[in-house]
Amino acid sequence: MLTDYLWAFLVGGAICAIGQVLIDYTKLTPARILVSYVVIGVILGGLGVYQPLLDFAGAGASIPLTGFGALLAKGVKEAVAEQGLFGVFSGGLTASAAGIAVAIFAALLTALLAKSKDKS
Repeated sequence: MLTDYLWAFLVGGAICAIGQVLIDYTKLTPARILVSYVVIGVILGGLGVYQPLLDFAGAGASIPLTGFGALLAKGVKEAVAEQGLFGVFSGGLTASAAGIAVAIFAALLTALLAKSKDKS
């Protein structure tokens, strides 16, 4: 049981460390790195390569943006199998709707509770 937490920490930490290295040693902007992580997750998820990592590392692989991309791909694959071509458009959002709703609610709650300040 403790090893599950250790693997989640190590895999999630490695994914984040790669992002930090890209920020520190390349001219890529953080936004481009984040989008790249989602795209990489979609590609790996679509190919079925990301699922073994999810099974192995759990939250360490599902929480970073690569996990979000893999979830989008999984949702599209399932929706296409059920609905045909229309599933391409609805599957990703259906699969990730709960996470998106939580993110929106958390952002709203933060905006209501936090005091904004001028950066100057």
